[in-house]
Amino acid sequence: MPEAVRRGADLLERRWSFSILYASLNGASRFNEFRQSVEGISPNTLTDRLRDLERAGILERRVIAASPPFAEYQLTASGRRLAPLLAELQRWTTAR
Repeated sequence: MPEAVRRGADLLERRWSFSILYASLNGASRFNEFRQSVEGISPNTLTDRLRDLERAGILERRVIAASPPFAEYQLTASGRRLAPLLAELQRWTTAR
């Protein structure tokens, strides 16, 4: 398997990564929105996965200067390119 494919698979096969990506594609952008969308994920794991996806260039974290300040996560262009992968995976699983 090509190294680039292996690295991508390593990231996305981590538990909850696909669920977080799916939630982001469906509008989740704040930590609590992800927690509500991804049932069963612990806060520490969610934090770790958001950081993993940010480091991989799939999500971008922005701190909003409000009172109190908060962070939002948005898909990057690279992250949005994964949408067809999720759509195809859904088609494949429902066509069986």
